[in-house]
Amino acid sequence: MSHYKQTHIYVGMDLHKAQHTAVIINCWNERLAEIQIENKPSAFEELMKFVKKHTPKGLTPVYGLEDTGGNGRSIAVHLVENKQIVKEVNSALSFNERMSNATTQKSDSWDAFCIAKVLLARLDELPDANPQDIYWTIGQVVARRSAIVKHAATLKNQLHQQLSYHYPSYKKFFCDIDGKAALAFWEKYPAPHHLSSVGAEELAEYLRKASHNTCSTRKAEDILELVSKDGETKRNYQASRDFLVANMVQDMKRSRELIKQTEEQLRQVLVETDFKLQSMDGISTVTAAELIAEIGDIRRFSNADKLARFAGIAPVRFSSGGKGKDQASGQGNRVLNAIFHNLAVQQIQVAKGKNKTQRNPLMYEFYQRKLAEGKTKKQALICVMRRLVNIIYSMMKHKTEYRAATLTERPAS
Repeated sequence: MSHYKQTHIYVGMDLHKAQHTAVIINCWNERLAEIQIENKPSAFEELMKFVKKHTPKGLTPVYGLEDTGGNGRSIAVHLVENKQIVKEVNSALSFNERMSNATTQKSDSWDAFCIAKVLLARLDELPDANPQDIYWTIGQVVARRSAIVKHAATLKNQLHQQLSYHYPSYKKFFCDIDGKAALAFWEKYPAPHHLSSVGAEELAEYLRKASHNTCSTRKAEDILELVSKDGETKRNYQASRDFLVANMVQDMKRSRELIKQTEEQLRQVLVETDFKLQSMDGISTVTAAELIAEIGDIRRFSNADKLARFAGIAPVRFSSGGKGKDQASGQGNRVLNAIFHNLAVQQIQVAKGKNKTQRNPLMYEFYQRKLAEGKTKKQALICVMRRLVNIIYSMMKHKTEYRAATLTERPAS
């Protein structure tokens, strides 16, 4: 009786924006054929015909793709819709395969061959590619929001730089330089010379409108006094620099509006998934969307252990001579790993102040127990991440809300 891996041929694909390279191997790692195709639907049919031509009778092709959400999404969708077996190959695995050779190479053909070898070696472990439109769309909206947030952070740094030229004491004006009152102030008075004929009452009235009556006349007086003590900062071509400040403020306001719009779009799409991840404290709409976008269809994973391996959270055993220890793998989906890491940090947080209330008493107690067992803080946090994988897996599989076991809340020691 033949081994089940002998019933397949393995198609590794190196994916790019304009074209893809496919290499076909058998279960003995023998290269059978290679083809390059354009990244368009008509060429996908050509690929399937080519693979069929090189598939011996009685065998079934299995395709391995590194990227099923970006450059490889179209080919992944086409193959899945045509009832082909398609697996996601983590890029860290194919990289390790490429680097494990005595003489390393780098070409589309060699990359595709390495992906095919990983596909063969890890056929049981690799998750099925399931590029459903809803998960892909959520991922696209999440990526758009991340891009806007990154742009907004860059703008804030640029505004800091410009304000340091105009208002040396600007950090003392407001608690946050990008608060509502602050942005309104910078936009109308981008440099001190615009305040030359402005009194405290006039400035206070303007700030009150901008801040919904949270700014006082005293605040206006303090700002004017700081400006006076700073001295003259007006230089040649001041109008151009004033334009930069006002322009940055307008861009920041627009970015905030765009972030609100994308988050509202996320809320609308998330409703259709029927997942209830936000029922756990610490999981916002954005975090839920990030989790769903990276995990995709939870049915790809037969159990939580496979999801943990996919996220690079399951430990790897490093040993020699009978001695060793478990360490973090450093592989898996690093984006998903980072999401679980940030969520774990939130779950063991303790509020500041006298009460020191624990955000999630169960998780906090679990974390402290792992520390008491001799684990380092990093190892204990990974244990929390692993427990969160179990919880998230169950919530997504059964579409249930988060239910914490009853535990009397108590202050942190």
